[in-house]
Amino acid sequence: MVLVPQTLIPVTHKMTLFPLSLCTGEARKFDPNFKGPIYNRGCTDVLCCILFVLALLGYFVVGIVAWSQGDPRKVIYPTDSSGQFCGQAGTRLEKKPFLFYFNIMKCASPLVLLEFQCPTTQICVEKCPDRFLTLKKVVSSKNDQDYYKAYCKEGTDLSTTILKDGLCPAMVIPSRPFTHRCFPALGKNKAGAVVVGNRTVFDDGSDMINSTDLLEGAKSSNKVKELRLVAMKIFEDYTRSWYWILLGLVIAMVVSLIFIILMRYLAGIMVWVMIVMAILVIGYGIVHCYMEYARLKQQPGSDITLQDIGLQTDFAVYLEIRQTWLAFMIILCILEVIIVLLLIFLRKRILIAIALIKEASRAIGYVMSSLFYPLLTFALVALVIAYWAITAVFLSTSNEPVYKVFNETDCPHSRETCDPKTFNTSNISAVCPDAQCLFAFYGGETYYHKYLILFQFYNLFLFFWCANFVTALGQVTLAGAFASYYWALKKPDDLPAFPIFSSLGRALRYHTGSLAFGALILSIVQVIRVLLEYLDHKLKGAQNKFAKFLLSCLKCCFWCLEKFIKFLNRNAYIMMAIYGKNFCSSARDAFFLLMRNIVRVAVLDKVTDFLLFLGKLLIVGLVGIFSFFFFSGRIKATEDVGFTLNYYWVPILTVVVGSYLIAHGFFSVYAMCVDTLFLCFCKSHPCPYIWLSVRNLELFVSAPTASRLMKAK
Repeated sequence: MVLVPQTLIPVTHKMTLFPLSLCTGEARKFDPNFKGPIYNRGCTDVLCCILFVLALLGYFVVGIVAWSQGDPRKVIYPTDSSGQFCGQAGTRLEKKPFLFYFNIMKCASPLVLLEFQCPTTQICVEKCPDRFLTLKKVVSSKNDQDYYKAYCKEGTDLSTTILKDGLCPAMVIPSRPFTHRCFPALGKNKAGAVVVGNRTVFDDGSDMINSTDLLEGAKSSNKVKELRLVAMKIFEDYTRSWYWILLGLVIAMVVSLIFIILMRYLAGIMVWVMIVMAILVIGYGIVHCYMEYARLKQQPGSDITLQDIGLQTDFAVYLEIRQTWLAFMIILCILEVIIVLLLIFLRKRILIAIALIKEASRAIGYVMSSLFYPLLTFALVALVIAYWAITAVFLSTSNEPVYKVFNETDCPHSRETCDPKTFNTSNISAVCPDAQCLFAFYGGETYYHKYLILFQFYNLFLFFWCANFVTALGQVTLAGAFASYYWALKKPDDLPAFPIFSSLGRALRYHTGSLAFGALILSIVQVIRVLLEYLDHKLKGAQNKFAKFLLSCLKCCFWCLEKFIKFLNRNAYIMMAIYGKNFCSSARDAFFLLMRNIVRVAVLDKVTDFLLFLGKLLIVGLVGIFSFFFFSGRIKATEDVGFTLNYYWVPILTVVVGSYLIAHGFFSVYAMCVDTLFLCFCKSHPCPYIWLSVRNLELFVSAPTASRLMKAK
């Protein structure tokens, strides 16, 4: 198709006028000889490229040092008083996976239990004790000595052992393993009293102890225990349903691909189908929530409020409360009303946006490889995340074991650092006879350990920088490919043989520094936001309202700044892909171009984004409804699947989030195509000539062709 010059469009044609007063900045004159992305270009922002390469080399050095110093076993296995790992394969403690505390009452906090060590002797055992015994009773009666020796230090002779030697615990009580640690099996009798092995009071050989004393030593870990149990159940659900989750994600990918292919040939129809289907899917959600709300009306106890039940680890409890479904229904109703109102007030703009999507569909049809480029971006981002996570784990476990002096009586050397190899021959053991040199925690006094927090910060900063660089590389690659389509005189003859690979090669060869520069600016803002969130977490208990207000304002401002930089970077990368300039020049050109066409950007571009969002919402809704009926067992055909779940919302939520990410990956190609074609259109049609009709915009990509043909004539 050929578009006649805009000055020749009949006045009788239905047009939308954008006033000249809305234009800002100096309009760039249209060059009819310009044939698309410049191939003869030079390297840009070389200094930033060198800085990025040096930063990556430093990142690799930090990773190598962390991997050589770190030991993830410190996270996986519990550690006894000698600093040895319980249950580690290939060691003498391989068959002793559980950690046993000589005196659990000395453990006052769950953080001491799970992160550091209690001030009591700890040993690795094969299993937690299941009966109540005291050392005094075992030594005197000589019964159960073999059983009791399993909870003493190796080589202990019970016939000569006395309690003050510290070789055995004063007693062993029925315990249950949790996170590979033996905790007292606390319970309650019919009267509500705390019992341990059906006992409320017992003799440890030297004193009478109440079972509530044990409760004081372990009650702080109840919340941590519940959260850990929830995590274990969630993990079990993943192991039982991972293949069905994978199948759901594959279905989401197939549905997304079908939508994209259909939009290639039936763009206008598919857009209206997406709009109607999105409204219907949300409407079905409203009806379903109302049906559940009405069903629970007859159920006793369903009228209690969410505030009354508080935080529950069993999330199925919330689905048996009417208020939960009422909240869901209100949220969906608000969303439905907002979408309908937007469609009513933007109905004319939607027609223009559909024309823009139609042209994007044609462009993607000529550059089909663009649909698979998000897979490369996803793989690179996954690699960056994996490297950051592994490095963070190794850095956090690269400390050395620190031993402290623990004692029963007063001692001037209490809690001092000690060496277990030389402790028995040191002056400390002479001054404090009952003192022991026990493993306390992981730390270190070297320069490496002192500046370990800086390595963690560097790891976090480089993670943001690399992730933003990968995203920028994908944007400039797609922009270059679609710009080649826009400026092609004869399609597909004037298109490169491999538009995606050509654009990717230009981006890496000439603009690595510019991409790194844009990613660096965005990363700095993101790191500042992380620091603000950290400060907000630390100041939660503060009473200074002004400080809280100031912090909230800063968080809001930097959130807005991050969104603006992302928007500006995206358009700067498009200009960079076309003209080959450095980042600052491209950002400046993009900014003034957007300001000269602010109405176009605010109305057309964002309406197009809204329509694409409805497409993503439709895919997520369809897959989410299917997964809800499947995993909740409401489809009879799924009864033969043969797996039971602790929380059926775990795979449902995973499928929904994964479906959105997949749909976003496919539709992001469309969004980038629309933005690129739209910016090219604004560039080739300066502000003084903003006379647009639906048909004119539908055919706008032929404008460069028409201009060159007119000149040729």
